[in-house]
Order: sequence, then C-alpha cells, then structure tokens
Amino acid sequence: MSDTHIDVCEGGHSPEERRAFADILAHIGDKWTVLVVGVLAHGPMRYSQIFKLVEGISQRMLTLTLKSLERDGLVTRTVYPTNPPRVDYELTERGKTLIVPLHLLWTWAQANRTAIEGTRRDFDRQRSKDGAAA
Repeated sequence: MSDTHIDVCEGGHSPEERRAFADILAHIGDKWTVLVVGVLAHGPMRYSQIFKLVEGISQRMLTLTLKSLERDGLVTRTVYPTNPPRVDYELTERGKTLIVPLHLLWTWAQANRTAIEGTRRDFDRQRSKDGAAA
C-alpha cells in the first residue's frame, strides 16, 4: 500500500465504521469549520476576532460552528470573569491535529483550483449546448 492510498473504500470497514467516518467528515469538512479551525490555528481568539477573520460567515453560523467544534472536543471556550465577560476560543490538542491535514487540503485546492474552475466552465458550456440542441 502506498503512502497516498486511503483504505476507506476497501472492504475491511464495517457499515458502522463507515457511517462514523462520514459523520465526522461532515463536521470537520464543512466550509465554515475548515475556515474557523484555520483561523484558530494562529492561537486563542475572541469571538469578534474570529468573526472578522472568517469572511462571509454570519454571526449565527459562527456561533453554531464554534458550538459544534466545542461539542466535538476540538475547541475550548474559556470565559474570563471580567466586566464585560471576555470569552476566548482555542483549539484543543485534538483540534490542533487537524491543522496539518487541513493545510494539505488547502495546498491541494490551491494547486488544482484553476484547472477545476476551467473544467467546470467547459462542463457547463457543454451542458448548455446539449440543452439548446434538445
């Protein structure tokens, strides 16, 4: 087996294992989760800092994403007894283990973005021609 081979699709995994994998991937592979983890990779931050750095996210979606990450044990939420209260979010040790895989995914996306965008345009152009001919 090569270093790049992933045995997810091989028959050695039970349906329960595949469902668990899909469930976790659905959480950590979500667009907002990836971006929030990427921002928190730089260290602890307040909600307002994260909100400013994750372009396009709504306050509601940021709140839901942070709660989901906290529930999964990937982020800690620390409340400081100040007036007004200060709340910091930080990746846990488990959360930090996502940094390298997400960096690899980012690198892959950057390397393939132009080609994928071109393929999408070609596909859409062909589909519109096929639709016009029908």
